[in-house]
Formats: sequence, structure tokens, C-alpha cells
Amino acid sequence: MEIKLAQNYGFCFGVKRAIKIAEESPDSVTFGPLIHNKNEIERLKKNFNVGLVEDIDEVEENSKVIVRTHGIPKDKLQILKEKNVEVVNATCPFVTKPQEIVEKMSEEGYSIVIFGDRNHPEIKGVMSYAKDPIVVLDVAELEPQLSKLKEKVATVAQTTRKFEEYAKIVNFLMQHKKEVRVFNTICNATFENQSAARELSKEADVMIVIGGKNSSNTKQLFRICKENCPDSYLIENKEEIQPLWFEGKKLCGITAGASTPNWIIEEVIEKIKKIKV
Repeated sequence: MEIKLAQNYGFCFGVKRAIKIAEESPDSVTFGPLIHNKNEIERLKKNFNVGLVEDIDEVEENSKVIVRTHGIPKDKLQILKEKNVEVVNATCPFVTKPQEIVEKMSEEGYSIVIFGDRNHPEIKGVMSYAKDPIVVLDVAELEPQLSKLKEKVATVAQTTRKFEEYAKIVNFLMQHKKEVRVFNTICNATFENQSAARELSKEADVMIVIGGKNSSNTKQLFRICKENCPDSYLIENKEEIQPLWFEGKKLCGITAGASTPNWIIEEVIEKIKKIKV
């Protein structure tokens, strides 16, 4: 069986930057999981003593706190700055950008529409910079809330969402509002990884998507692969591989989410190579 990697996969710029920041900040804690990959978080804990806190009250005086890649709400960032702690901001610059945009557009009197999952930490952070934002995943969610919007609307997207879905929301807004400011805040790495996964899944007869199961961009990759290759599987590490998946298969395609380190990808490849089909 042939094994083929997608042309683009794995760590994006923001994750690489955050991991480097964490490795250079030993004996610290991250506020929320640094990235959506528990195996990499465990490695940072073991090798660099980088811990994790989930609640602002857990932050100890005189400690060093790393702000997660996805960012945190504005009020919590302010509380951290006011505490007697050293704040190291590892928020991805591509996440910081929509925060800045919605804050500026709110100040200029625009209604804010955010395309994304309101329960995702990135969107929770972006929402905190906007005044009365509307957060939606599709036009069906947006339509009943149209009357809440002013004639001037500004819109941003979660960095890991699909462009095609964002375009539908933008198109709907343009049909109903006089002024629509559109900011394409979807990350280029997301475009590239999704496009590469789409192409590879069209030729593979089994696809392995490696990444955190709570990672938005990894779940998007999995959905794309599943559309083209029914035998697609989402795993976090080599331990989840099932030999039955590869019986009678000729080409195994592999892609990985933006929070998946190379060492996990390599372990998965090595285990698949040893499977007899």
C-alpha cells in the first residue's frame, strides 16, 4: 500500500510561534490549552514544566502566564495584566487581527457579524472586542436576527472556517444591507491545508486525518476528506489506528491539523507502514 502526504499539512505559523514561546518560557502556565493537541501539551509539561490553568482564580501571584494561541476575552486579559504576574502573549497574530477589526468597526458605529462557533475560544475572544456582536454559523442562523443589524455592517470570520460558507453569509448581508464591510480573516494556512486535503482525498481510497478531536481546523479537514473519501478517519495519535481500515486499500492519504506536531505524524506513518494488507 502506498502512503502519500498532503501537499500542505500540520503546524501553521501561529502554532509554531506559540510552541516556540512556550519552550522559551519554562516553569510557566498557559491560560487555557495553548493549542488543541493534548499530546503536544503533555510534551511541553514533561520537557519544559509548562502547566495549564483554566480559571483566572487559579493564576498564582508572581507566576508567568502564557496566553493561548486562540486568545482570551478582553476582560480576562486585563485582569491578568493587573495581577502581579508576567504575561506572555502567544495569541496568533491572525487571531489578533479580527479582534482589532471588530473593536475599530464597533467604535465607528457598525453592527458586527462574526462567522464562527460562539463556543470556540477564538470566537469568545473576538466577541469580547465587539459591541453586541451577532455570531452565526450559517445564513439560517443569521436571517432571524437581520432586524437587529444597522444598515452599516462589518463582518469577520473564524480563522479556521471554510471560505465557501463565509461567502454565503457575506452574499446574504449584501442583499439586505446598504453597507457591508467584509474582512477575510480566514487564515491562508487553513486555505492551503484544506485545498491539499481535498485534492488528496479524491485519489486516496483511505484517508487518515491526524489532530485534536476538539480542534476546529482538524474537524474541517476531516469533513472535507469524508466528502471525497468515505473511508476517512480522524485520529489523535498512533494508538488509535485500526489495521482493518487498510484491508484492500492501495493508497493511504495522510493530512494533519494545524496543531499537530511532526513527531506525531511520523509515529502514525511508521505504524501504518508496518501494517500488512
